[in-house]
Amino acid sequence: MSTFQAHIIEKCKQNDRQAQMQLYNQYCNGMLTVALRFVNNTMEAEDIVQDSFIKAFIKLEHYKAKVSFGAWLKRIVINRCIDVLKSKHQRLIALEAHHLNVVDKANEATWLVDDALTINDVKLAIEALPDKYRIVVVLYLIEGYDHQEIAEILEITQVASRTQLSRGKQKLQNALKLEKNGTRS
Repeated sequence: MSTFQAHIIEKCKQNDRQAQMQLYNQYCNGMLTVALRFVNNTMEAEDIVQDSFIKAFIKLEHYKAKVSFGAWLKRIVINRCIDVLKSKHQRLIALEAHHLNVVDKANEATWLVDDALTINDVKLAIEALPDKYRIVVVLYLIEGYDHQEIAEILEITQVASRTQLSRGKQKLQNALKLEKNGTRS
């Protein structure tokens, strides 16, 4: 972390509103993009980001700079999104195309899906996954969290995270495969 950013964070810890606004402006758009990956409503995503910043400023004393401030804040945003999804049983929304990477290199050969698939087809397939699989798929494949982090976030075991990811990826692959007659399964 730069000394400038450390200075801003220190000022935020002292409830300096100008420093808080500076930090907010620096991270707001990125955190909104993260929230929009989880909720299907811009206003709701904005509310989540606002709530997350409020929580971050309240809990700023707990930030120890072991990770970047952005990574720490992103985790707060994702946790808040998961809370919203759990409480309202909302569906995940379409993911931005440049963040979409549903094929991991280790299993690339087993992912035989039609080249004519569109990003929208993949988005809809992810949306259709059951919540327990969809959340793990997004956290692992899209957000880049590892199984230990997912286990902590969702309060499940790492084995459960791996199992849910594997089953979610299988369901996703099956949804994206073409049947022999050319219709999607």
